[in-house]
Amino acid sequence: MGEPRQIVTVDIGGTHARFAIAEIEAGGAITLGEPTTLHTEDHASFQTAWEDYRGRMGGSLPDALAMAVAGPIQPDVIRFTNNPWIIRPPLIMEKLGCTRHTIVNDFEAVAHAAARAPNSDFLHLAGPDEDLPQTGTVSVLGPGTGLGVAYFYRRPAGSYRVQATEGGHGDFAPLDAIEDAILARLRKRHTRVSDERVVSGPAIVDIYQALAAMEGRAVKDANDVEIWTAGTDGSDSLAAAAVDRFCLALGSVAGDIALIQGAKGVVIAGGLGYRIRETLTASGFASRFTAKGRFASLMAALPVKLITHPQPGLLGAAAAYAQEHLEEDSA
Repeated sequence: MGEPRQIVTVDIGGTHARFAIAEIEAGGAITLGEPTTLHTEDHASFQTAWEDYRGRMGGSLPDALAMAVAGPIQPDVIRFTNNPWIIRPPLIMEKLGCTRHTIVNDFEAVAHAAARAPNSDFLHLAGPDEDLPQTGTVSVLGPGTGLGVAYFYRRPAGSYRVQATEGGHGDFAPLDAIEDAILARLRKRHTRVSDERVVSGPAIVDIYQALAAMEGRAVKDANDVEIWTAGTDGSDSLAAAAVDRFCLALGSVAGDIALIQGAKGVVIAGGLGYRIRETLTASGFASRFTAKGRFASLMAALPVKLITHPQPGLLGAAAAYAQEHLEEDSA
């Protein structure tokens, strides 16, 4: 890779497939081109979406692919959680004409983006208002449809490694009577209640309903989007209380993850975190993050940031490709 190399970078979720051309310099620096967003429901398969994008780009694309997918990475068949597409990695060269490819989980890609993003792409949430550490572990978590958790480890020489985890499936630990009530409600449906049952976008429904039951209120059925909207625009005080409670729980879980991973800094990622950023900074998130008993002073010394990069999945997939193939070329 002596000369800059162009690749196609793709971020595929349940609703959207985002494409862009990324340019990777010989030293690993990445420049991301203008993204194109396609609706997955408008295409029968990833291949037809690829062909659509190729047509929009004048009929030809680079022969290298970086892909972030919302689902587990399997060597033979990749299936998505919320769309019917299937990707068969062994057929990528034949079907798409790509001679090299890298495929990572979508949250693994987010962690790559957090490791690569400039300081200007972060918003301060808690702890000291300083840059993320240049050495050591940085925890990355993001509430969305579930709760994604990963981390990256920076070496003194400037390189880094990403580790994807299933940390969102740790046991939820209530800290007060209200969270006891939320846990009791969830236990009626789930033998084991994980963190993502409380700290994820859809979880706001159970938080809202638990608060209503505590106050003896009869509330209409509402979906998570409606509750998030009402809770952040001030039109429903109970929904606003549910959002505040969510922020408290997110702070607790983020602190737990940081302790478990031995983090020197924490990044909150995902569209949901960005949408409620003003609520997060004014909420009890920071106090819950540090409320770890004997370790409170240690937690208070950790910078906690919100990544604001508009396309972390595309940047992160390209970064994963660069890391894999730069090392491959230099071997």
